[in-house]
Amino acid sequence: MGGGHMGWFLLCSSSLLFFAVIASSGSLANLPIIAFEDGYTPLFGDHNLAIHRDGKSVHLSLDERTGSGFVSHDLYLHGYFSASIKLPSDYTAGVVVAFYMSNGDMFQKNHDEIDFEFLGNIRGKDWRVQTNVYGNGSTNIGREERCGLWFDPAEDFHQYSILWTDSKIVFMVDDVPIREVMRTESMGGDFPSKPMTLYATIWDASDWATNGGKYRVNYKYAPYVAEFSDLVLHGCAVDPIEHVTKCDSSFQDSEAEPSGITPAQRTKMDNFRLKHITYSYCYDTVRYKVPPPECVIKPQEAQRLRKFDPVTFGNGRRHRGKRHHRSRGSQEEAASSF
Repeated sequence: MGGGHMGWFLLCSSSLLFFAVIASSGSLANLPIIAFEDGYTPLFGDHNLAIHRDGKSVHLSLDERTGSGFVSHDLYLHGYFSASIKLPSDYTAGVVVAFYMSNGDMFQKNHDEIDFEFLGNIRGKDWRVQTNVYGNGSTNIGREERCGLWFDPAEDFHQYSILWTDSKIVFMVDDVPIREVMRTESMGGDFPSKPMTLYATIWDASDWATNGGKYRVNYKYAPYVAEFSDLVLHGCAVDPIEHVTKCDSSFQDSEAEPSGITPAQRTKMDNFRLKHITYSYCYDTVRYKVPPPECVIKPQEAQRLRKFDPVTFGNGRRHRGKRHHRSRGSQEEAASSF
């Protein structure tokens, strides 16, 4: 698309993006839910993708033959993107369910990405949630965080949301922020700043997802089914041909950008992180002798992670080198890990 990319940036940067509903209530729970066909199209998987409940619920399956996935019709430059998701139960080692934004199909060497990745586990062990952010192809600086949840995500539906503005990215679970990534001058182009498409996938990540590949997908328990409902696509859509934005009315006529997180939500986020974070790249002294410049080191978080893993987050000795790699499904450009 060549020089036309600059048109996106000029057009969208001139639009002051604003969520009025956040400013008034601190919540986006009242945004409209759309039917699958109004916002998405199947990506891969053929019959492993099934639409239910009058077109407003989607089941993605993984079996010996293939995984499955869907993708949004539009590109977006900023917005709020959400789905209620129920994950597969029982033995799920090696299975990854992803709900993420990417433009890797257009920018193969300098793509952006914002990820929710759900990592399966052996029977009796909980699902883990990994969030990640890449900007401008900055895959050499993985910005992963991993956490547990305060519920079993395979028992019922829970809402997982991404809020992306020009200045921040917020990951939310059931309206509780679990991570905030602030744009800083030091990040430069490493903050996602190009239009992205929204994806949802389920796939076999046996090589890395569970204990570095120690536990693999066992197709005796297939099909693995991830259920998606309450789909929300609320943002500044970009026409990839005309380079024109199609912003929702709530993005227009604004003179200020909201905080994105209310004081009450920030308290919940701080409490969540002290109880449930199990990995954060900012504290990983094995990977980064000096934390990346955008990191804000919080003593309580550092203390928790040192107790959780004193080698990675402290000054302990590591007997085996830790491998870092990026793993992608062959069909859907799905996920990343360390």
